[in-house]
Amino acid sequence: MLLLYRLLFPVALLAALPFYLPRMLRRGGYARHFGQRLGRVPNIPAPPAEASRIWIHAVSVGELQALGPLLELLLQEHPTTQIVMTTTTSTGYTLAERKYGQRLAYLGYFPVDFWPVSRRVWNRLQPDLCILMEGEIWPEHLHQARLRGVPTVLINARLSERSFRRWQALPRPLREPFAMLSLVVSASEEDGQRFARLGIAADRIVTSGNLKLDIAPDPILDSAELERLRADLGLGTVGNRADREDASRPLVLAGASTWPGEERMLLRVARKLANHGLPCKLLLIPRHAERRGELRDLLIKKVIAAHFRSTGSAEGPVDVAVADTTGEMVRLLQAADVVFVGKSMAPHKGGQNPIEAAALGRPVLFGPNMQNFQAVVDSLLAAKAGKVVRDEAELVDATTALLRDQAERRAMGQAARSWHQAGKGATRRTVDAISRFLGPRR
Repeated sequence: MLLLYRLLFPVALLAALPFYLPRMLRRGGYARHFGQRLGRVPNIPAPPAEASRIWIHAVSVGELQALGPLLELLLQEHPTTQIVMTTTTSTGYTLAERKYGQRLAYLGYFPVDFWPVSRRVWNRLQPDLCILMEGEIWPEHLHQARLRGVPTVLINARLSERSFRRWQALPRPLREPFAMLSLVVSASEEDGQRFARLGIAADRIVTSGNLKLDIAPDPILDSAELERLRADLGLGTVGNRADREDASRPLVLAGASTWPGEERMLLRVARKLANHGLPCKLLLIPRHAERRGELRDLLIKKVIAAHFRSTGSAEGPVDVAVADTTGEMVRLLQAADVVFVGKSMAPHKGGQNPIEAAALGRPVLFGPNMQNFQAVVDSLLAAKAGKVVRDEAELVDATTALLRDQAERRAMGQAARSWHQAGKGATRRTVDAISRFLGPRR
């Protein structure tokens, strides 16, 4: 399997360049330290004899935020451990540099999974343990770890039903990467069962729960800060209507991590709500901030008063605020009364993370295509903390009901907070699981 992968990887990489290169240029930041992606990693002095070195790879912002509590606990119990960290996106790199930079022996971009590159990086980093997150299965890197006798652990491991079926359809030799994992720490029982059905032994699977449930929302705005935020966005100037009745502020529907087509849908929803005598403001938080030009053209074409956060503070009230910035999701969602989670309506599939909105006590709505967060969605629904809307008409109905009924908003929001609180503990269970590969705890 590995030989075939080595032959096909450069071909696949070249074939994908016409698709990925324009996107990389639009997003920006990819030129910085680009050589690291090709294996240009500095020599790092070996750790002291009594210390271990862990290589942790986290793709982007969401995974890096989930690492915060885990790193704190890990370094508290194993203080001599050295951490080297890689990430894939420029936004992830910026966040890791800001939050963890002083605690890392090395921070860089994840090297491509091509054997000359992978071999060079492994020779330079020389980790004693490699930790991957969620769905990061890289055959060459796993092979290099196995050659060196380095354990590899997949934490917060997730495998959607769709991905599982794809892997299961492959001949057994092509599923070899899973056999190279030393331990899988799954985000849910269902995820663990899927990994087991792909051939991973039961004694190499531990269920921790979702690490993202251990992230405390930060920052939490007080009423004065929330008033300033809403004024900056052009969405009104009064405190949280979910907590107190105040008719002087319009209600706000947020689209969190929206994808193309979903913003148009939310604009239509807002128009229909207004036709029903329930005007509301829109807060659009696109998954990719570089789509600001596309969204600006859309709003100009529809003659809608809008403000883009990247331009500073709004000069006055607008109908739509576009948060074309990064790293502000928790802050921004506090300005909303109801949240719709993006990438969940056809033709999109997979969904985006609903945990942040729920942790803030906001009623959460999502389309039917939340496959990448199915376990989270199922538990939200069971707790009556979220609601599935199958199409635009159902989104209009659900939003109308919530915006008209403050008591229902409050009940659903409180259920979401309680759900988030009850789901904590994954960090402790994950550190317990990976400590078998480390020295004695302090």
